[in-house]
Amino acid sequence: MTTSNSSNKSGPSTLADRALKAWHDRGLIFVRFASGHEVSFSIQGNPRLETAAKADLGRIEISPFGLHWPTLDEDLSFAGILEGRYGQHASAGGNG
Repeated sequence: MTTSNSSNKSGPSTLADRALKAWHDRGLIFVRFASGHEVSFSIQGNPRLETAAKADLGRIEISPFGLHWPTLDEDLSFAGILEGRYGQHASAGGNG
């Protein structure tokens, strides 16, 4: 589930916008961009995130290209997140 304060068509661009903040709250990962857009997605469906401890979920590093959880060995690209790909799924291989 992705939510933002505008549609993806006029939402953040990974080339023109940058993430300022990322955090975990009640099973959702939130990302706030410099443009003011905010995106959230559920940790459900991502095996590394959905089984992680809250402390590990909160340790999110932001790079120019995506999010990284160093203690979980998980990386999600902003391009993938904005396309609705939130990481590995049990039925499909590959990361977002």
